[in-house]
Amino acid sequence: MMASAFLEREADGSQPIRNGAFVAIVGPSGAGKDTLIAHARSALADEPQVEFVRRVITRPCDGQTEVHDTLADDAFVAAQAKGAFALAWEAHGLRYGLPASVDRAIDNGQVAVANVSRGALPALRRRYANVAVVEVTADPEILAARLAGRGRESHGEILSRLARTATCDTTGPAVALDNSGAKEIAGDRLVAIIRKAMAFADMSGAV
Repeated sequence: MMASAFLEREADGSQPIRNGAFVAIVGPSGAGKDTLIAHARSALADEPQVEFVRRVITRPCDGQTEVHDTLADDAFVAAQAKGAFALAWEAHGLRYGLPASVDRAIDNGQVAVANVSRGALPALRRRYANVAVVEVTADPEILAARLAGRGRESHGEILSRLARTATCDTTGPAVALDNSGAKEIAGDRLVAIIRKAMAFADMSGAV
């Protein structure tokens, strides 16, 4: 697959930020998004062109999944009003933000990689000219087992979450990435996708 086959160029007259590219990782809780991102971060540690974005969330960091920055709800709203975030959204009763530095990184030709909620994709596509959406999936039984292992939700809440997942879509083209097996398999595929985005960003910046 050529890079241009999964990277979308947005041209709606709003002058989105270009030169670099944004790789958005989406998928249901329990699919292993953070695990795959950690795998890619390790594999691409020596690639200065790639920025793995540290999100800001109104939830304490539990040390079990992604490492993120935490803000109280009021502090998040105040930071957003001051332009601290390139993109912010709400999901599952929490607020999420990507720091404003992402705009500069993409404008400078870098590739930004982040875990993003599906509901934020339309705004993301409006903001950046070159976007690749990677939808991480896993078998329902595996999702349920992983969610139960976290101990955050009751059995009923887990079933409701899985039901909501089944009705969601990515509002546009996406690369499907099945993470039902060994994390290295899907992790290496994600690394390959990011490398294609790097090549695409190089070509985009040269135009």
